[in-house]
Amino acid sequence: MNQKKWREQLRNNKELFIGEATAFRSAVLIPLVEVEGEWCVLFEVRSSTMRSQPGDICFPGGRIDPTDESPLFAALRETHEELGVNPNTVEVLGQLSPYIASPSFVVYPFAGVVDYKEIIRSYNKNEVEDVFTVPLQYLLEHEPYMHPVMVNLSPDSNFPYDKIRNGVNYQWRGRTMEEWFFEYGPYTIWGLTARNLKHFIDVIRK
Repeated sequence: MNQKKWREQLRNNKELFIGEATAFRSAVLIPLVEVEGEWCVLFEVRSSTMRSQPGDICFPGGRIDPTDESPLFAALRETHEELGVNPNTVEVLGQLSPYIASPSFVVYPFAGVVDYKEIIRSYNKNEVEDVFTVPLQYLLEHEPYMHPVMVNLSPDSNFPYDKIRNGVNYQWRGRTMEEWFFEYGPYTIWGLTARNLKHFIDVIRK
């Protein structure tokens, strides 16, 4: 490879982190709705018949398909499929920082204003069991709580220990992951949804 070529490649590199190009990539929309004059964040309760995470609380969103033009396109497409919201009616307010759960999994969150009445009339009962809202002011005034989760690395039986110093005695570094929880009435919001929600609240609170 000549000098011109590798210089050009470095200038044009747009990846946010190593592994982004091959990671499982998903996108979500944090829907802001006005309910009786008060701004709220809307959440979905996943249908109990879903194969993946039935009954969990989440934002509309999902995997970025190869045919999606961008993470935003995927977030709006999924919002349309789950909540029946026309993408052209969403006022996109901005993109938040991606959440890199691991080098092989990343979530791209966006925030946007959605017509609450449109959602109530048209959400997909096959995927969404229910929707509910939490006042934005409540989220600003009530802090979530955090529980640390220890993540340990465990190589498989075929790992080439003979290639590394100290072999099977190599000291793998574990890490602590922050697991956040928001409580609102009968609802507990946690996991990826809570991480994205906390980041959203931190951003608008600045």
